[in-house]
Amino acid sequence: MLQSLSFKDINKLAIPAIFAGISESLLSLTDIAMVGNLEHNAVEALAAVGLVGSFLSAVIWIVAQTKTSISATVSQHLGQQRLFAIKTLVPQAILFNFALSLILFFVTTIFVHEIFVAYQASGLILSYAKEYYLIRAWGFPLTLITFALYGVFRGMQNTIWAMKCSLVGLLLNVILDYIFIFGIEGYFPALHIKGAAYASIITQSVMLVMALYYFFKYTPFSLKIRKQINPSLKPLILMSFNFILRTATLNITLYLANKYATGYGKDFIAAQSILMNIWLFFSFFIDGYASAGNALSGKLLGQKNFTLLWKMIKDISKYSIVIALILVGICSIFYKEIGLIFNSDPQVNKIFNSVFWIILIMQPINALAYIFDGVYKGLGDAKFLRNNLMLATFAGFIPTLLLADYFDLKMYGIWIAFAVWMCIRTFPVIYTFKKTYVNK
Repeated sequence: MLQSLSFKDINKLAIPAIFAGISESLLSLTDIAMVGNLEHNAVEALAAVGLVGSFLSAVIWIVAQTKTSISATVSQHLGQQRLFAIKTLVPQAILFNFALSLILFFVTTIFVHEIFVAYQASGLILSYAKEYYLIRAWGFPLTLITFALYGVFRGMQNTIWAMKCSLVGLLLNVILDYIFIFGIEGYFPALHIKGAAYASIITQSVMLVMALYYFFKYTPFSLKIRKQINPSLKPLILMSFNFILRTATLNITLYLANKYATGYGKDFIAAQSILMNIWLFFSFFIDGYASAGNALSGKLLGQKNFTLLWKMIKDISKYSIVIALILVGICSIFYKEIGLIFNSDPQVNKIFNSVFWIILIMQPINALAYIFDGVYKGLGDAKFLRNNLMLATFAGFIPTLLLADYFDLKMYGIWIAFAVWMCIRTFPVIYTFKKTYVNK
C-alpha cells in the first residue's frame, strides 16, 4: 500500500500527461493556424475548420468516455492487486469502442448537411465544413480505439506511452499540414482545407499503431475476445453511460456557444474558433495533473487510503494553479500577438482581443474544476459528475447565455456564460468531496 506520494511521484504521471494533452490540443490548433492564413477565403475556411473541430471534439468526448471508465476500472483493480480479473474485460471494452465509432461514422456522414446547418453554417462556410468533415470522419475508429488504449495505460499508472504517441502525432501533423495545405511547387499540389483533413487521418493512424505497440509489449492484456462476458463489463458500460450523458450535456454548451457566435456573423465564429481552441489548449495543459489525480485516486480507492487521497488532491491542486497562473502571465505579456498567430483579419482580431481576458482570469478556477473532475473519474463516481454538470449547464450556462443575448452582449455574453458554468462545476464539487471523503 502507498504510504506517501512525493512531488516526483505525482509529476511522473502528470508531466507526460501534460505533454500528451497539449499535443492533442495542438493538433487542432495547427489546422486552425495554417488554414487561417490561406490566401483565399481564409475567414470562411477558419470558421469551417473551427465548427468541424468543435463538433468532432463534442462527439469524440462523448463516446470516448469509455476511456475514463477503463482507466478507473484498471487502476482500482491494480490497487487491489487483481488485474487478472479484468484480462477479458479490456478487449471487450475496446471492441465496444470500435462498434460505437462505426455507428458514429455512418450516422454523421449521412446527416452531415443537417448537422452543420444546425450550427447555422451556410454558403461557403457550410460547403467547406462538409468537405472537411467527410474526410475527418474516417478518423473515428482510429481515435476511439487509441483513446481506449490510453485508458488502459493510465489505469496502469503510466502516462508516458500516451505522451510518446501524441508527440509523434503532433510533429507529423505539423509537417503534413504544411505540405498538404499549401503544397510544394512542382512536387505536390496544394489541397487547401482537404489537406488538413488528410493530414489528420494519417496522423491518427500512426498514433494508433504506436499505441498498439505499447499495449502488446508492456501491458498484461491482449485483444483476444472471449465469448464469456466479463462480469465487470456491465458496470463499466453503466459508468460509461453516465459519463456519456455528462459529456453530452457538456457539449450542449459548446454547441450553443458556436451556434450563437455563428449567428452573430462570420467574423464572430472565426474569433470563437480561435478562442475555443485556446481554451481547450489551456484545459489539456492543466489536465495533466487531473490525469495524475485520475490514475492515483482509483488506485488509492482500491487501497481504501483516503488520508493520502486528500493530501494528493491538495498537492496537485497547488501545482495546477501555479501552471494556470504561468499560462495567464505569458498570455498577458503577448496578449495582442496571440490572435495574429491564427488570423490576420483586423475585425476577427478585434473581437478576439475584446474577450480573451475573460478566458485568462478563469484559468485558476478551471484548474480546480479539472482536478476534481479527474479525481471523481478515478473514483468511478460518474453519477455525481453527471448531475453536477447538468446543474452547471441548465441552471448556469444556458440562462446566462440567453440573458446576455437579450442584452446584445454577443461574445462577451458567451464567455461570461462559460465563466458562470465553470464556477458551478468547481465549488460544489470541492464542498461535496470534503464532506464525503476527507473525514473517512
